Amino acid sequence: MKKETGKGLKAAALSVTAVALIAGGTVSLNGGKSEEAAAATSKTKNVILFVGDGMGLSQRSAIRLATVGETGKLAMDDMPYAGLIHTSSTVPVTDSAAAATAFASGVKTYNGAIGVDKNKKPVKTVLEYAKQAGKATGIVTTSQVTDATGAAFAAHVEDRSKQSDIALQYLTKAKVDVILGGGEDFWYPAGQVGGFPDEPAEDPSEKSKGTQGNLVAKAKSLGYTYVTNQSALQAAKGSKLLGLFANEEMFQQREEGDGDIYNPVVSLPNMTKKALDVLSKNKNGFFLVVEEEGTDEFAHENNAKLTIKAGQELDKSVQVAKDFAKKNPDTLVLVLADHETGGFSIEPVDDKDESGDGISKEDGPFSIPNSTEKFVIDWTTSGHTATDIPLTATGKNAELFAGTYENTGVFAKMMQAMGLKAK
Repeated sequence: MKKETGKGLKAAALSVTAVALIAGGTVSLNGGKSEEAAAATSKTKNVILFVGDGMGLSQRSAIRLATVGETGKLAMDDMPYAGLIHTSSTVPVTDSAAAATAFASGVKTYNGAIGVDKNKKPVKTVLEYAKQAGKATGIVTTSQVTDATGAAFAAHVEDRSKQSDIALQYLTKAKVDVILGGGEDFWYPAGQVGGFPDEPAEDPSEKSKGTQGNLVAKAKSLGYTYVTNQSALQAAKGSKLLGLFANEEMFQQREEGDGDIYNPVVSLPNMTKKALDVLSKNKNGFFLVVEEEGTDEFAHENNAKLTIKAGQELDKSVQVAKDFAKKNPDTLVLVLADHETGGFSIEPVDDKDESGDGISKEDGPFSIPNSTEKFVIDWTTSGHTATDIPLTATGKNAELFAGTYENTGVFAKMMQAMGLKAK
């Protein structure tokens, strides 16, 4: 058991960080609904929603400390508005599917649900409303493109595992314009190898397992340009783009020293930039979801080193979006998470402090730039937790996102920002 002083330090550090994050923006913690309504004086043309899967407040703090030091600011934190989001699904601890459905459609649902309510009835998503309004749409992720977070914005299935069904719906129903990430295995039927070999050495379990035929061929027939590497992505033309850059996730999630790899074939910042280049050609604007999955998967493995590295790549991607928004001021940029993973905490280096056993042992120490200080990371679980999640916002109608609210409120605020009405 840890000493009480250690618990107190962690609690105090989290409290100070939370206060600092909220104080860093113009925030009304009582919600300020009348002020929010008055603030939305014109419509947001472009929305870029970043999801650091599993990235709670402590993860954001650790990414900051390891990247820019105690007094520096990450791109995702250097924003004028901040909020706190309650994360529950129909139970206190959500999964990514239910959380993303709450963001996408404004309804609470059961864990594992994709774009359906608790009665398994399809619910229309903000991406679908944006598409109906004439906007271009995109999903970018370092996970499978058909994994839970992206899927909840553009598909409706009772079980998140039906990834080939989700892929088919992307193409034929939601008609997502730009789809970039991993998960090629679900786009080809068993025995039909795509751009990446079946049963690779780094993970022999990965191989084609699609259930809806050759969906890459289907995408090509529908006018999508298909790419599998950086050079082809850069050269791609046209308004419809499918890029699959790995069998499954674009990394290997394991605990430290046991085959853990974060080396996407195409980086998240580069995928983000290409998506913006393509989507911004639509004169009506666009809706884009960008997810970093590594912040969740490595936290499940209690791997702090690569959790932080994945978070750093997310932050680089946020900077790409902020640079775009600076040139296109009718753009809204949001950064949030679906839930926290790992019970992640930042602690001082202390040889007398118990460090846990096995996967839950402390990680580090990690150096802090411009300082002689270091920190370690401790864990309480390899699963999700129910803690509130920070959101930061900048750009057109960003003030709508200040305050404390349910995860379903993100949908309502995005719809309000774009001037769209839910039906």
